[in-house]
Amino acid sequence: MSTKSLPEFSLSGKVILVSGAARGLGLTQAEALLEAGATVYALDLLPAPSPDFEPIAARAEKEFGTRLHYRQVDVREVEQLNSVVGDIAAEHGRLDGLIAAAGIQQETSALEYTAADANRMFEVNVTGVFMTSQAVAKQMIKYGNGGSIVLIASMSGSVANKGLICPAYNASKAAVIQLARNLAMEWGPHNIRVNTISPGYIVTAMVEALFVRYPERRETWPKDNMLGRFSRPDEYRGAAVFLLSGASSFMTGADLRMDGGHSAW
Repeated sequence: MSTKSLPEFSLSGKVILVSGAARGLGLTQAEALLEAGATVYALDLLPAPSPDFEPIAARAEKEFGTRLHYRQVDVREVEQLNSVVGDIAAEHGRLDGLIAAAGIQQETSALEYTAADANRMFEVNVTGVFMTSQAVAKQMIKYGNGGSIVLIASMSGSVANKGLICPAYNASKAAVIQLARNLAMEWGPHNIRVNTISPGYIVTAMVEALFVRYPERRETWPKDNMLGRFSRPDEYRGAAVFLLSGASSFMTGADLRMDGGHSAW
């Protein structure tokens, strides 16, 4: 990225982690951070990232002079998580940012939800996000440069999705929004900012698979927002760069809702 225009959006020299970045939204946002000049580490549970990963990694080195790395990490394994994050920070002598995009979804009615399934949902979507943020913040404080943490929430954390039966998922995303506010309060004195992004319906491989089971949703869901369409993962690229960069230097404890007006009716 040129430093001659809008230098506050540059991430040159920054080291940023993106959890849940083996594929989907996390990987798309990781690519944007690379283009802005950051060195990026993708963390994910999968043994290997999607086929889209390697072309992006090659492009990062060839075109942007940056690097995209992959680390297999289970956000529920806190000791392993802290070890991986600590090693990355030690290698670079800094850690500047995090996008916590790791999460799971389950569509089950409230009367049929089991305690085990609910606990699994909260363990990944809330505790996992919390512990990932904590691991990163410890390193930010250790190296003294501050930083920016972005938690991927959802419009489902603010509204009940009509016809989508996901009580535990929606509760977990509401928890993420509130978690970010509290982390922002505690870590502000260390110059660490914490914000959330709340996407609307995004067409991903996971959603496409859902349409196979519920084909009517392809027609009805877009009608629920003011733009009358689904969003694409690439439409959240700019938000990632904005929140991780100096362009949002006075923004913390906030939720950036990008839902096509779904929850503004």
